[in-house]
Amino acid sequence: MYMRKFGTAILSIILFISVVKAQTRTHTLDKIAGVVGSSIILQSDIELKYASYLAQGNQPNPDIKCQILQGLLTQKLLAAQAIIDSIDVKEDEVDADVERRMRGMIQRAGGEDKLEQFLGRSVIQYKDEIRPDLKEELVAQKMQQKITTNVNTTPEDVKKFFNKISKDSLPTFNKEVEVGEIVFNPKLNPAEKEAYKQKAEDLLKRVKGGEDFGALARLYSQDPGSAPQGGDLGFNDRSTFVKEFSAWAFKLKAGEYSPVFESDFGFHFLQVIERRGEQVHVRHILIAPATTPGSLDRAKAKADSVYDLLITNMINSKRIDFSTAAAYYSDNKDTKYNGGMLLNADNVETRTTHIPTDRLDPQVALTTDTMKVGSISKPQLFTGQDGKKSYKILYLKSTASPHKANLEQDYPKIKEYATSDKINRTISEWFQKKRKKTYIRIDPQYLSCPTLKGWSTPETTAEVKP
Repeated sequence: MYMRKFGTAILSIILFISVVKAQTRTHTLDKIAGVVGSSIILQSDIELKYASYLAQGNQPNPDIKCQILQGLLTQKLLAAQAIIDSIDVKEDEVDADVERRMRGMIQRAGGEDKLEQFLGRSVIQYKDEIRPDLKEELVAQKMQQKITTNVNTTPEDVKKFFNKISKDSLPTFNKEVEVGEIVFNPKLNPAEKEAYKQKAEDLLKRVKGGEDFGALARLYSQDPGSAPQGGDLGFNDRSTFVKEFSAWAFKLKAGEYSPVFESDFGFHFLQVIERRGEQVHVRHILIAPATTPGSLDRAKAKADSVYDLLITNMINSKRIDFSTAAAYYSDNKDTKYNGGMLLNADNVETRTTHIPTDRLDPQVALTTDTMKVGSISKPQLFTGQDGKKSYKILYLKSTASPHKANLEQDYPKIKEYATSDKINRTISEWFQKKRKKTYIRIDPQYLSCPTLKGWSTPETTAEVKP
């Protein structure tokens, strides 16, 4: 019931947005809200983005339109410079972005047919409409990356940045921990797998026999992201897929089917729909084997054995340690080559292992809360967000109590703030110079916006006629 109400709300929002767009195309209520060089920004562009803002559950706030216009002016300015600097995006990149956004809309709407019903146009038509705007967004992003590509933050920069912060304004960091894990996933033996492989083989036979691929995917595929779309994954590059999937996706010709093959997710077969350069459009059906009691027992036995090995070596001061054991035994590819250490998901680029306890998996947080630094836990059964079960051995490397920011403990975080500050100043300086050399005109309706102060070219504040 809840999901049905949620779906109705999303569809109503989509309908509202499409009505706004349809109305503004008549231009009877439209006007030019801004001009950047030879590019114009219509009031309808602002209204459409404001409708999207409301669609996300935000409260009505007319001031948001000022921020929207500033964002559009910024995008136009960056895109104009990108033309001068010969910066462009490949059509494959635009295709992938369009497909990614459309998959999200289709999923929220409850299917392609429902989305088309409420858009009042086909998905293909809608893709064509949004494509130019999305391409400009991507071009602007590349231009901004070029502006900041040479920004480098030295230790001296970090120190200066930190020293400029008043003592009263220093942030307080919550309790943080460094946690390692060795993960033991239950693995099915060949006999246990056979039934799932056979189910995939039977479905492939039905598809080749003439049954509708999309209908079978909706009924049987266990990929929650693509099953509602009939198994359709849209356009993607090689890096999107696991190697087994990518090998078939980029080997086959349009219209061809792969045989049933196995990956870490289960048994698949796929069909290539279209290939464009290094992008491929495929659909697939996934049959995911379920964990069996036997596979869980085998995972626990292995976890117990590794735990005993670690404890024995700790007592005897032998050289095998947690890091080595993680690299050799863990089934988590994201952590096993990092000494088993979890990375802060909010700061992946800095590869920091210091994680606020409120950002930990609640099961991990509960276990480590009673552990001493340097100790390891007995194997415990954990259930992931996807419902999959595994046994884990945890290692508590360090803890840091809540504290005011300081360079000694928090250098990686402070460096991140300093880098962000330097990037923002670099971009701000670029815009200040560029605005002085570019004709920019803003409709009087927005001249009182604090965020747009200084944007309009002098002596161009008269109202722009529609």
